Amino acid sequence: MSSQPQTTQKATSGWKAILKRAWPTIRIFLSIALLWKATSGIDWHALLDSEIQMQHWWFLAAGLMMLSAFICGGLRWGFLMRKVGFQGSLINFVALYFAGGLINQGLPSTLGGDSYRAITATHLNGSGKLTEAKELDAELHHSVDLGHATPKLRLSFSMVLVDRLLGLAGNNLLGGLGLILGGATLAAWGTDLGYAVTGIMILAGLLLAAILAWGPSCNLLQKLLDRLQMNHALPGMKLAFSWPMNMAQAAFAIGIHSLTILTLLFCLKAYGVDAPIEALMIGLPALSLLLMLPISISGWGLREATLSSILALWGVSPSMTVLASISYGAITVLSVLPGAYFLLKRK
Repeated sequence: MSSQPQTTQKATSGWKAILKRAWPTIRIFLSIALLWKATSGIDWHALLDSEIQMQHWWFLAAGLMMLSAFICGGLRWGFLMRKVGFQGSLINFVALYFAGGLINQGLPSTLGGDSYRAITATHLNGSGKLTEAKELDAELHHSVDLGHATPKLRLSFSMVLVDRLLGLAGNNLLGGLGLILGGATLAAWGTDLGYAVTGIMILAGLLLAAILAWGPSCNLLQKLLDRLQMNHALPGMKLAFSWPMNMAQAAFAIGIHSLTILTLLFCLKAYGVDAPIEALMIGLPALSLLLMLPISISGWGLREATLSSILALWGVSPSMTVLASISYGAITVLSVLPGAYFLLKRK
């Protein structure tokens, strides 16, 4: 009587294992398909005949903006990690942030970039050197099971999550402001959506600040963290979400995303295109939310298709948008190359 359920369970597990192994290849094909779709409408002969006068200095400015964005992101994560007791200098954490960013760009790895930096950070000592090399290699070559992870590793992952939540808040706030400024071009309800998104993010920030400020709720949160074996996570959460630090964190997060918007703006200017800033404030935050879906390799294809569709509403040539988007992706890859030094150094 029990053989059929067991057989069904084994078959389901087998399909899951096959899909898990095949998913990286599927993502590559999806990226190629999306990139082909985005570029299929471009008349390359007409584009080349137009003799585009590229202004290479704009590419250099774009690279500096993206590099600054990664440095600022690494510093934010470093302050969070040091606040909860992790050793290592801010330079070490910035280097790890670049290494994680490089892995996220499609570098073959058994782990994502966030997992890499969370695990590796637990092995940093006060002098910035990595300890327990064999244990670190073993952890990096196996999937992470937080249910059976050590409290130190759980704490590290919690700060990566807090860092990501701050980034998401900045992304949504900037997107909300973009919709307030230019949402009417996107849709009749675009401006109202902008006010709604901005209002929701502000209310969420005030609610978190109230929870951390009120004694009983803060004690309850500490008990929950103790139950999850993340006893020392509360100082990092207060650094991120308590009043008035949450205002500074929101401004800093918006600033980081503004640097990425300037990167795309400068890529467009390199091809002689002037795009409205509100269009980019809508396009890139929307793209960041789409990139949370693991359907492409580091956004390739999805980025070009999304941005060309959105910027076309403001009269920006889809062909130029695709060229600028490809340049944006290339600059992103080049900007995280310093992370290769940390990866090779560990080897």
